[in-house]
Amino acid sequence: MSAAGVKVELKPGAYKSGLKPVWCPGCGDFGVLNALYRAMAQLQIEPSNTVILSGIGCSSRLPGYVKTYGFNGVHGRALTLATGVKVARPDLTVIAVGGDGDGLAIGGNHLIHSCRRNLDILYILMDNEIYGLTKGQVAPTTPTGDKTKSTFWGNPEPSVDPCELAISTGATWVARGFSGDMKDLTEMIAAGLVHNGFSFLNVMSPCVTWRGDDQFKEMKAKVAHLPEGYDPSRRANAVDYTREKDKITTGILYEVEAPSLTDQLENIKERAMAGNGVPTTKEMLSRFYPKF
Repeated sequence: MSAAGVKVELKPGAYKSGLKPVWCPGCGDFGVLNALYRAMAQLQIEPSNTVILSGIGCSSRLPGYVKTYGFNGVHGRALTLATGVKVARPDLTVIAVGGDGDGLAIGGNHLIHSCRRNLDILYILMDNEIYGLTKGQVAPTTPTGDKTKSTFWGNPEPSVDPCELAISTGATWVARGFSGDMKDLTEMIAAGLVHNGFSFLNVMSPCVTWRGDDQFKEMKAKVAHLPEGYDPSRRANAVDYTREKDKITTGILYEVEAPSLTDQLENIKERAMAGNGVPTTKEMLSRFYPKF
């Protein structure tokens, strides 16, 4: 608010914290950060009512670069932190961020349960198909056969598709973006922020240090957009786009409406408060242990 009490329109620059990003020059995460600034300005999201949480990794540094409340937790635990914040303060805008290693390896279990609970947050996973911060080891999304610091003879494992995993475990909004496509990425972040339920955005975010400049060029050449008239409510259609071999289709792959975890908890609270009020601990225990 200005001194005269008139609300001032927030521009993308208003969300910058002043802390300079330490990512490698050319890292795709710069694109994600700037798209987030633009999406927040587009929706006029109030910084003081926003929390950004992360685990460990290159992309997990992002909370420090945005002028909101934030927390950089331990490896793989961004979604546990986000769950606690959203359940305690459902009025806040909650965003979780991280990389493919943080979110799909040690944090994979938390992703599954956040999806099935339909936790009402936006989760942005920056996917560079490598462990960047720990110096180039194979990651869950590393393509089969790829040579990395820990797979000299090629990756022997099948890779995980983050979008297919999110769709199959209950997320109600799933999209794929490319960090080199600022306009579309901004629109997807904005759409994910207003969706009621678990919004999962997998962003292909090239790592110039451990994957080289070729990864950006290869990804850009493969990027395609969803066709006109595409129906995101059909799960089978969405899954088909997660199994492509020669292209990367971006856009909102899947979107359905369903009660979020916040909705469910509010419903329980209303039912619990109706009638005779809140029972004491002794009264609740006596229902299960009559002799208590």
